[in-house]
Amino acid sequence: MPPHLPVYIGPDALAELTRFCRTQGLDKLTLVADRNTYAALGERAEAALRGQGCDVLTVLLEADDIIADAHSVMQVLLALDRTPRTYLAVGSGTITDVTRFVSHRTGREFISLPTAPSVDGYTSIGAPMAVDGVKLTVAAHGPLAVFADLPTLCAAPRPLTAAGFGDMLAKFTSTADWELGSLLWGEPFDAAIAARSRKATWACAEKADAIAAASEEGVAALMVGLIESGFCMLDFGETRPASGYEHHISHFWEMKLLREGRHSVLHGAKVGIGVLVSARRYDAVRRMSRAEAATRVSRTPLPDREAQIRGIRAAYGLIAEQVIAIQAPFLEMTTADFEALKRKTLASWDAIQRVAATVPPAVDIEGWLRRAGGPVAGREVGLSDDEVTLGVAFGHYYRNRFTIGKLSGLLGIA
Repeated sequence: MPPHLPVYIGPDALAELTRFCRTQGLDKLTLVADRNTYAALGERAEAALRGQGCDVLTVLLEADDIIADAHSVMQVLLALDRTPRTYLAVGSGTITDVTRFVSHRTGREFISLPTAPSVDGYTSIGAPMAVDGVKLTVAAHGPLAVFADLPTLCAAPRPLTAAGFGDMLAKFTSTADWELGSLLWGEPFDAAIAARSRKATWACAEKADAIAAASEEGVAALMVGLIESGFCMLDFGETRPASGYEHHISHFWEMKLLREGRHSVLHGAKVGIGVLVSARRYDAVRRMSRAEAATRVSRTPLPDREAQIRGIRAAYGLIAEQVIAIQAPFLEMTTADFEALKRKTLASWDAIQRVAATVPPAVDIEGWLRRAGGPVAGREVGLSDDEVTLGVAFGHYYRNRFTIGKLSGLLGIA
C-alpha cells in the first residue's frame, strides 16, 4: 500500500491519535459522532484528548436514520463556535462524509476514526451527499490521518462488517468494468492501479472466514483493503477503480429509497447484491464463444432513443434530464456507430473473455457474502423483485461508463 497519509490500524489507535495531535500542534478539535459511535469510541477519544489538554467540542448527530444530508450538515454547523478547530470524524461512512463536507466548506482539516470496517471511503476526497432525494458526490478533501482502533472494529455490528466486505468484493467487478470500458469505449484505464485493487480484493476474499468471525486478522485485512481501495481512487482521480455497474445499481436503489422516504440500506449491503448481478453476467460472457457472441450481436437492434428516454424519465424522476444528458454518447449513437461497436466487440472478444476471467464465479462470491452475513438478494434488504429488476435495467444509465450492464444489452444477456 503506497504511502499517502498516516494510517494506523491496531490496538492503540487513541494513543496514536493523541501523539499525532500533540506533534502536529492540534489542540482544538470538533468531535463529530452519533450516539452509537460516541459510545463505541467517541467518548474514549474525547477523554484521551482532554487528558492531553486538548479543547474538544463534541457534536452528536441525532436521528433515527442518520444520512449525509442537509439536516446532518446543519446539526454540525449549529453546534460550532468561533474557535478554529480540526474536525474528528468518529463513525463509519455517513459520519465521515458529513464531517468531510463540513470541514472542507469551513476551511478546516479532519481526522478519521473509523468505528466499523464498512466502507472504502475513509480516505476519499469526495463526499456522497443526499440532496433533495438525489445522491451526489461533491468535492471535498481527504483526512489528515486515519486511526482505526482494531478492538472497536472487531466489535462493530456484523451487518456493518458484512457491508464493508460487500463493498470490497465490488472491486472484482468494478475493475473488470473499468477495463471493459477502456477496450470498447476508449475510457481511461490504469493497469497498475487495477492490479493493486484486485490484489487487495483477493486478500480480503481469502480471509472470508476470518472476516466472518470478526477476528483481528480478518478485520485488519478488510480494513487494509478498504483503505487501499480508497487510495486507488485517490491515485486515479476518480471512482472507476472501485465503482462499476454494481455501484450504479446500488445508487439507483438508494435514490429510490430516498425519494420515497423509506429507511436507508447500508451502502455495502446493496453493493454486494449488485456484485452478484454483475458477476452472473461476467459468468455468461466467460462461457460464451465468439461465434455465439457474433450471433447474439447480429440480432441486437440499435436501442430506440425515445424509448430509452421515456424509460429513464420514469425510472429516475427528478434527475432524469441530468441522466439523459450524461448518457448522450450512448443515446445519440447512429446505426453506423452501433455497428462499429458490434465489430469492435467481436474483434476484442479474446480480451473481453480475459477481463471476464478476472471476476470470480458468482457462486464463489455468493458463498463469501453468505459466510460474512451479507445479503445476497434484494428481498433481504426490503427491495421488491420489481425494484431489483428496475435497478438492474436502469442502473447502467447512472454514469457515462461502458460496463457489463451495457455489454449485457449488446449481447442479449438477461
